[in-house]
Amino acid sequence: AEKAKLMHVNYPNNPTSAICGIDFYERLAEFALKNNIIVCHDNAYSDTYFGDNSPLSFLNASGSKEVGIEFYSLSKTFNMTGWRIGCAVGNREVIASLGKYKTNVDSGVFNAVQYAAIKAFKNYREYSSENNKIYKKRREMVTGILDNIGIDYYKSNATIYVWAKVPDGHTSKSFAKLILDEANVVVTPGSAYGKFGEGYFRISLTISDDRLKEALDRIDGTF
Repeated sequence: AEKAKLMHVNYPNNPTSAICGIDFYERLAEFALKNNIIVCHDNAYSDTYFGDNSPLSFLNASGSKEVGIEFYSLSKTFNMTGWRIGCAVGNREVIASLGKYKTNVDSGVFNAVQYAAIKAFKNYREYSSENNKIYKKRREMVTGILDNIGIDYYKSNATIYVWAKVPDGHTSKSFAKLILDEANVVVTPGSAYGKFGEGYFRISLTISDDRLKEALDRIDGTF
C-alpha cells in the first residue's frame, strides 16, 4: 500500500459477475484515503442486472469523491462496444488530470457516435430494460444446461457473463480445449484472467439466442 498510487476496481465484475455492497466501498474509500491512493472504479456493467435493485456505485460511499473517480461506458448498456464513448465522474483534480492526458492521446469522439449516445441516454430506461430481459433469458439458458451437466457456477444477478467452475480433473485450459475439440465451441479459460482465475471458465451472453442454444446443446452433448 505504501508504494501504490492507483487502484483499479471493477464491480459488477468481469469475468466473475460478482457484485459488492456499500460496506466494501466504504472500506475501500477509507483505505485509499489512509494510504493516499487514487481509486479508479470501472462501472461498465452497472446497468446490466436482473434483480429489483441496481448495483451500487463506488460514489455511493462516504469519502469516495475525495479519493477516486468512476468510469461508465455505453458499450454494455447500449450494445455500443467498440464505439469508444463513455464518461468519468468523481474527484475534480483527478478528472482534470485525466482531461489533460486525453487531449494528448486522442482528438475526441466522432460526432455521429456522440449523437447516437445522446439518443441512447434519452431512451435509457427503454433500451436498458429490454436488453436486461434478453440477457436474463440467455443467462437462464446457460445455467439450465450447467445444472443439467452438473457444473457449478457463480450465482449472480448482473453482467453479461457466467463464471463457472471446471469439472474435477481439468485445468481451465484443458477444459476449454476439450469443449473446443469436442463441441467446436469457444469458452474463455479462467486462467486467461490471471492465476486466481485458474479452475474456472467464462461464458459470454452476447451472441444471439439461436447461436447460444446451439453452442449449449453441443456442450451438453459432450457429457
